[in-house]
Amino acid sequence: MFIFYFLGGFMLYSSLFAAVGAAVDNETDTQQFMLPIMLPLILGVYVGFATVINEPHGSIAVLFSHIPFTSPIVMLMRVPFGVSWTELLISMTLLLVTFVFMVWLAAKIYRVGILMYGKKPSYKDLYKWLKYKG
Repeated sequence: MFIFYFLGGFMLYSSLFAAVGAAVDNETDTQQFMLPIMLPLILGVYVGFATVINEPHGSIAVLFSHIPFTSPIVMLMRVPFGVSWTELLISMTLLLVTFVFMVWLAAKIYRVGILMYGKKPSYKDLYKWLKYKG
């Protein structure tokens, strides 16, 4: 389980960081996009230590173990307490599907963003790049 969730989480977050890297041209511009990427990781650790340790089969622990952005942390904290195979399969499937979708979004941002040298992007610009059909 550790290898799957480690690689799944790594690929998911690396696709998000690749999208940010394609959208900006210098390191200082990346800071505005880092908080939305880092919040699920921080939230996963917090939920893991606050709820999973005390109640591993509670509704909050189950919910966060199915959300793909927090599942690599929360599900690994729940596995030693005994998780059903259906929950594991749901969590794994959602993680893989979200990874593929994020790679697709990152490719769309890369296609337009790599040509926007010198322009500081905003969230509005990223949305326009995702809608670009060219």
